[in-house]
Amino acid sequence: MAGLGEHITAMVRSHASGDDSAFYSVALQIAAREARQGHHVLADDIKKAVDTSRQVTPRSNVTKLAKPRGEVADLIETSHPEVTLKNLVGPSELVERLKQVIAEQRQRMTLLEHGFEPTHRLLLEGPPGTGKTMTAAVLARELALPMFTVRLDSLLSKYMGETAGKLRLVFDEVAERRGVYLFDEFDALGADRSGNDVGEARRILNSFLVFLEQSSPESIVIAATNHRSILDKALFRRFDMVLTYHLPDRMEARSVIKGRLGSLMKRLRWDIVDSHTDGLSHADLVKAAEASAKSVLMRGHTQVTADDLIAALKTRRTASIG
Repeated sequence: MAGLGEHITAMVRSHASGDDSAFYSVALQIAAREARQGHHVLADDIKKAVDTSRQVTPRSNVTKLAKPRGEVADLIETSHPEVTLKNLVGPSELVERLKQVIAEQRQRMTLLEHGFEPTHRLLLEGPPGTGKTMTAAVLARELALPMFTVRLDSLLSKYMGETAGKLRLVFDEVAERRGVYLFDEFDALGADRSGNDVGEARRILNSFLVFLEQSSPESIVIAATNHRSILDKALFRRFDMVLTYHLPDRMEARSVIKGRLGSLMKRLRWDIVDSHTDGLSHADLVKAAEASAKSVLMRGHTQVTADDLIAALKTRRTASIG
């Protein structure tokens, strides 16, 4: 947990920006910190003050309307996803773990009041198109939070000091503005490098690890990578949860396609379709389903056939290989 000085700084900034939710959350983090140190009377006083203030202060959904301003606006893209957990197709174990993250975040005040932090640092790894970015969107939607995607192209600089400074800006935002923060293609930042830049790369990575360790449990920080094998081993123990994504099996592929085609698909002969889905990602399957649907609708028909879908899957496979 961040030091008291950093908590106070975060409270001042959130107050200045009018973000009451962030202000109260930092106050409760301080209360939890005091409780762990045995200062139970002070911790109770802080929690009572927060409760009283919330009752007299008009509540507004500041997080949904929040957009970063100033220099950090060039580092973060804001969105408000609409995809829900029921739209995410994956192994039941992975879905259950995401449900656990959502449940802990929804009960975060209870956990913080007793000195426990909710799961808020996630590492997602697996092949492209298997649902990592979608997972961040799902968490944002389920928790009614904005999703902030960190632009690594703007974050990374050839000068270590500049990159570390930009990282601090991002994590200041994590503390001040509750949301889901996604570092996509994270291997660009977290790779275990060798060569002439190893010293600078190590210092940048160390800066990230320090900021991650101190990150506010009010927000969720997600790092997503297609290349687990090249990540620095020091990263894995710093995350609360590591989720592994795989290409869908045949039953999962069916679910993805059914979810996208909806009423356009009835009585489809899966026995001749299934083998054509092997080796394709969730994203490939969605694109193929969309292509088959558009082809059918433009012909004036209302039902996708097995032949329509197989043709689209073959085209998508060729495009993916190419």
